[in-house]
Amino acid sequence: MQTRLKKPVKVSGVGLHTGCQVSLVLQPAPEDTGIVFRRLDLQNFQIEALRKRVSRVVLATTLMKKGVMLSTVEHILSALYGLGLDNVYIDIDSLEVPIMDGSALPFVEMVSQAGIQEQDKERTFLKVQKPICLKDNGKFISIEPASSFQISYEIDFTHPMIGHQVLDLEITSESYKREIAFARTFGFYAEVEDLRKQGLIRGGSFDNAVVLSETEIMNGELRSPDEFVRHKMLDLIGDISLCGYPLVGHVRAYKAGHALHTDLATTLVRNPSLCCQVSESKLTSQAVNF
Repeated sequence: MQTRLKKPVKVSGVGLHTGCQVSLVLQPAPEDTGIVFRRLDLQNFQIEALRKRVSRVVLATTLMKKGVMLSTVEHILSALYGLGLDNVYIDIDSLEVPIMDGSALPFVEMVSQAGIQEQDKERTFLKVQKPICLKDNGKFISIEPASSFQISYEIDFTHPMIGHQVLDLEITSESYKREIAFARTFGFYAEVEDLRKQGLIRGGSFDNAVVLSETEIMNGELRSPDEFVRHKMLDLIGDISLCGYPLVGHVRAYKAGHALHTDLATTLVRNPSLCCQVSESKLTSQAVNF
């Protein structure tokens, strides 16, 4: 069945790129609402969390509707998707979601505080029927039919603290909370000055990202030896949620990023021959017969 929060829950923080203080409230929403951002500073202007609203994918995923923007949405969308929430209003008073500690864990904790409630209407899933692969300059992302939502992610950096990392995971609410939510975003100290000249990462700090020098991590211990690939998977989950429905398929990604993630979401939604909408009861029946 579809799900919503039991009660509102609020958090405040700073935007990673804008550096602005921002307050955010997760609100229960009616059936078939989906995930909808409401800009409180702009008379509750609504921006749906859908791939057709994607306007920019440079170091974060930005949505835009009628000229109104909302940036760095991937971490909160990842948390809501990973926990199986269907209908949520995200009330926000600025143009960027707060970065918090750089992971999805603070948003998972918000949902835990609010609680999740089943609604009366069935969920609809997007079930992949045919494989598709998108490539870009040695990087790729693909999806193929599967009996559940699975991700295989591979990264390969020359940096000695990252290197080659691979993670394969079936995504459930429990595996998301245990394996993915804690993984923080990361960046390289040598790039900070140039990024700030471009008007980016004004709110970035040692408190909201894993920061790397040329040879080491500059701000403490990793939460997991492969935290880097886990964060990439976290980003992918947030970006692929822009399909608008929970997916049933196996995503494989190699050195991909927000652009390829959102391109895959767009491709799936725009090509009905690749996937079909399936009700929860029908999906369960098919799984039994699988």
